[in-house]
Amino acid sequence: MFELVSSAFASGGVIPERFALHPHGSSASEASIPYEWSGAPAGTRSFALSLVDHAPVAHEWVHWLVIDLPPQASALPEGASHSASMPSGSRELVNSFGSVGYGGPMPPPGSGVHPYEATIYALDEPSLALPAHPSLAQFEQAIAGHVLGQASYTGTFQR
Repeated sequence: MFELVSSAFASGGVIPERFALHPHGSSASEASIPYEWSGAPAGTRSFALSLVDHAPVAHEWVHWLVIDLPPQASALPEGASHSASMPSGSRELVNSFGSVGYGGPMPPPGSGVHPYEATIYALDEPSLALPAHPSLAQFEQAIAGHVLGQASYTGTFQR
């Protein structure tokens, strides 16, 4: 069974503050969430990961897109974004904030609880041809027809 987990919070639980995007001037860190996956389908040639806020007010806000994760990869450790901890050959794409890599939860104050869904895709392609700043629709189109399996893990956050 293909499975995605995080050691940082329980599935459906609250994402800890250390993974959130903080207002400018804050001294708090914004580490990328750690994820681990196992049970990839036979024939997997690469993985792709998306982290998306599905709250209606967020309009499918992309917090992290990673493609070309090698087939032997099984984890993204805490704080991996923008570091040597990213698996060799993987590519972090531009998020909805307009920056490359991970952008933590930062829902508008008073907008309630937001669900942040991470999905790992096992692909039959070793590499995806995507621009550095794809839309979520372009990402979904690029993986369409190449997904051997997928697994999701959701956390929540509110301000």
